[in-house]
Amino acid sequence: MTTAAAAAPPSEFRTGLTNAKLGVWLFLASEVMLFATLFTTYIVLRLGASEWPRGWEVLNVPLGFTNTLVLIVSSVTMVMAYAKCWDRDYKGFRIYLGVTIALGFVFLGIKSFEWAAKFRVHHFPSTSIYYALYFTMTGLHGLHVICGMIVNGALFVLSKKEWDHPLFMGRVEGSGLFWHFVDIVWIFLFPTFYLL
Repeated sequence: MTTAAAAAPPSEFRTGLTNAKLGVWLFLASEVMLFATLFTTYIVLRLGASEWPRGWEVLNVPLGFTNTLVLIVSSVTMVMAYAKCWDRDYKGFRIYLGVTIALGFVFLGIKSFEWAAKFRVHHFPSTSIYYALYFTMTGLHGLHVICGMIVNGALFVLSKKEWDHPLFMGRVEGSGLFWHFVDIVWIFLFPTFYLL
């Protein structure tokens, strides 16, 4: 090896994709596979069933639609929180992120009300394949909403100390990507269970 070759800096290929963003995208890819498996299970079991309830007859469509609107609005507020972070507007960031977290609570409150109504009339996951899939898939989705709220809550608290940290905006972006994923999953869950 010549001394000139040894002194040359290693070649780099810059993509503009940070390690953190790549990590979030890989994590979301695994989440897509998880939910894709559940949706495939739904399709296989539905096609093989001799009877299948109509979603609009057994579920509360207005509440499901309201939850859809809540999550869509929360995605908009998450985008606005990131935009305010980008603009270095601390107060605006905290307002929009706070609204995003609050809308997560609204979503969970509505879903809890729906589940409680089903439990009161003795509809449980063991009642039928339909309810087993409904409770499993909406429950897993609800768990993802809770995880997103925890991460957003942590960012809300940490913004006091780490607002000027060079990686803070990337953390907000990663949290936003996850929150949008949660929203997209619900957009598939709503018609699958409530409208088909």
